[in-house]
Amino acid sequence: MAKKQKTAEDFIHHLFIHMNDVDHFVIFSGLSLKQFISAVDPINNLLLLKHDYEDGSFNMHTHFDFVPNENINQFVKKMVDSNRDLCWVDFGNEKDLNQLSPIEQAELLYISHKKEPIHSPFFSKLQNRYIYYSSENEKATKIYFRYLQDSEQLVSNLFNQLIKEKEGNGSFWRKKTKGTIPNLDPLILKAYRPFAKEGALLSLYKMEKPNNCYGVEIRTLSDYDYPDEVWDDLDVILKQNMDELIKIT
Repeated sequence: MAKKQKTAEDFIHHLFIHMNDVDHFVIFSGLSLKQFISAVDPINNLLLLKHDYEDGSFNMHTHFDFVPNENINQFVKKMVDSNRDLCWVDFGNEKDLNQLSPIEQAELLYISHKKEPIHSPFFSKLQNRYIYYSSENEKATKIYFRYLQDSEQLVSNLFNQLIKEKEGNGSFWRKKTKGTIPNLDPLILKAYRPFAKEGALLSLYKMEKPNNCYGVEIRTLSDYDYPDEVWDDLDVILKQNMDELIKIT
């Protein structure tokens, strides 16, 4: 019997990735703010460069709003329903903001306007690990990573969380212990970085055999310049042969 062709709904999650390892940024589509915050190491504070959040704190020196650590979860919940572009940079404490020169403040404004830095995206005074820019209209999120391997840690944590949620949906007797839940190692994901640099769709699903195993199908999408086009053509893309399969056991 011919193997049934999987449709988009047969997968747990689809994630488009396009990495620029020279400039240290990755473009994602299929990644929400909530998923990002949940999948990275705890962030100290967020300096809001473009937003429609009304409950932020105000920094008198820069005239930027910011979100202190204790309010980040509230911020994420409020942003779920926002259709506006969002841009922020993480930072250590408000004293760091008060040290920013006019030139550095102007560089931050430039980032929020052009989605790219004038010079480096990483500020010595802020010691930021990320610059985050998401566009609902373009269905894309552009993230600068101080440490590029954090991008693979992000994706592996995201997929591992989705797997845990899937495994937790069984009956009481079928729930797995932590040690038996399949786990994707970021070092394994790093081996597939050449596909991310071309632009690729990662599709997570539960494999029929062997039991308790998940897979990530990788399809190179070097012809797609705009992430929103990927979702328009998703069914067509999935009919194409995958380039690689990562088994998660």
